[in-house]
Amino acid sequence: MLIRLLKISIALLSAYYTYVLYFVKPDIGYAIGMTFVTIILGLVSFRSMRLVMAFVNLRQQKMEAAKKWLSRVRVNQLWPRQRGYYYFLMGSLTMEQNMNEADTLLRQALKLGLKQSYDKAAAKLNLAVVASSRRKLGEAKQLLNECKRLDEKGHLSRDIKTVEDAIRGVGPRQAQGRGARRKASRGKK
Repeated sequence: MLIRLLKISIALLSAYYTYVLYFVKPDIGYAIGMTFVTIILGLVSFRSMRLVMAFVNLRQQKMEAAKKWLSRVRVNQLWPRQRGYYYFLMGSLTMEQNMNEADTLLRQALKLGLKQSYDKAAAKLNLAVVASSRRKLGEAKQLLNECKRLDEKGHLSRDIKTVEDAIRGVGPRQAQGRGARRKASRGKK
């Protein structure tokens, strides 16, 4: 909490200094530069840079680096919505090791709130995978329908299709094989 207050106070001091440069001393060049510095300090004070670095590493599929950055995050110092993203990242990273823990973490992330609908859709997709691994097919289908509704731009459409095929018991290669067999049998007629 002390670090957060320190960051906010530094950002406020920078904003005050920028105001002085703009209006008291007519030094426009320094004032414009200090405006950018103030904006950056303001963003840093309201975002956890460690959480941002974990997100970047997760998007680049660098799981070990993402785990390292997440281990450095102090959860009690995050804003509530940032805590949601922390639990979302932790749940996504623990999917391979412990499905039960991943389920709890992802549900906690949805409870705390995720800002983007894409992130909500990704969390629900991961929950659908967990539910299908537990043989709760009804819950998995319901989560997939919610995921389709939330994925407005279609970024997760291929992943949703893969999970739907897995729920039906059809692997991606088997689905391809059936279509190829049908086309081959049509060609013989």
